[in-house]
Amino acid sequence: MAEVVRMPKLSDTMTEGVVAEWHKKVGDEVSSGELLAEIETDKATMEFESFYDGVLLHIGVNKGAAAPVNDILAIIGDKGEDVKKILAEEAANQPEESSSADAAESSKKAEATSDTQKKEEAPAPSPTPAPAAPKPTTVSKSAQAAKPSNGKVVASPLARKLADERNINLSMVKGTGDGGRIVKRDIDNYNGGGGFVAVESFTDETVSQMRKAIARRLGESKFTAPHFYLTISIDMDAAMEARKGINKHIAPAKISFNDIVVKAAAKALVKHPGANAAWYGDFIRYNDHVHIGVAVAVDEGLLVPVVPFADGKTLTQIGEEVKDFATRAKAKKLQPDEMEGSTFTISNLGMFGIEEFTAIINPPNSCILAVGGINQVPVVKDGQIVPGNVMKVTLSCDHRVVDGAVGSAFLQTFKQYMENPVLLLGETQI
Repeated sequence: MAEVVRMPKLSDTMTEGVVAEWHKKVGDEVSSGELLAEIETDKATMEFESFYDGVLLHIGVNKGAAAPVNDILAIIGDKGEDVKKILAEEAANQPEESSSADAAESSKKAEATSDTQKKEEAPAPSPTPAPAAPKPTTVSKSAQAAKPSNGKVVASPLARKLADERNINLSMVKGTGDGGRIVKRDIDNYNGGGGFVAVESFTDETVSQMRKAIARRLGESKFTAPHFYLTISIDMDAAMEARKGINKHIAPAKISFNDIVVKAAAKALVKHPGANAAWYGDFIRYNDHVHIGVAVAVDEGLLVPVVPFADGKTLTQIGEEVKDFATRAKAKKLQPDEMEGSTFTISNLGMFGIEEFTAIINPPNSCILAVGGINQVPVVKDGQIVPGNVMKVTLSCDHRVVDGAVGSAFLQTFKQYMENPVLLLGETQI
């Protein structure tokens, strides 16, 4: 008996998935536990294994296409089974608001698909490969423009007036208006040889599942959580000396300034649980554990893997975990559970030359720490102006949970740890 394989819900926030790759084609034998496809979710690309034994009778979502969770992904059964009835029933169960035309089209598509797959069972021809995802479309206005075939120059009254004032022959100007009509910008851009100084163009690119999720979550955060921001400057001279000595003489692996930031933030949160909290509408959750989310930039946006129990880990352990997360994030190998459960988030753009910025809170966290770069600036020490190394950090707070006094107290403790890293090293091994 044929079994329906539906689009799985592979993460807590997933509403639809994109088939990144099929590892089987119609007519292939499939065993339970065998890799069937790769599904792109809002967080990562995941391998999806078959739950059934049989023959792949039908592919419901082509490579590169998207489908909502629970839509038919594939049908697996005995060779020769007719899937037309299953597809027809699926079309009939669509929501009532779907138009009759849509239903007819679905039924027609089901029949055509079934007929095609029957042909594919014959030994000679191979199955038709699924079409690739549509490529980005680039449009250029100048490429679309054309002169009328009758040779008559079509121009707006203003364009004609400007051309006359500037002694420009309209027959030498390429129009970019409707139907090749010459408009003001064409006169302004005319360089005397029929060319253009500038050409308007654009590229349309399909939004990935990850970018959709980022847009949705950050949009909800920014427009529902009342953000306020607290910025503080930190003297990094001691941290720089401590890191240099640790990496030279003690640490089994190189530690970064970001590792020190994660550790200092984690220890400060233990002392200020009011900043280690989350908004849940009817209640506020104050977490006793400290799980630090560390923002990692990838090509399609931003992922936030989580360092669990960061307050109890050494600098080396934190560094190794963050490096591993960054490597696997860029390769889309992070698992959804590695990006869940954060109680506080850190976003560090210092390595990109950013001196200071504000970040949007990662819900349900109530705070996110934006870390800028270390800059050498004049500072006053003991009444003298001397060179100093300063790093600015900005704490974004959800005012529903965190008040200014709570956020300020957290930053003061964080600053104390960063300016006196021996306090960190005294509480844990490196």
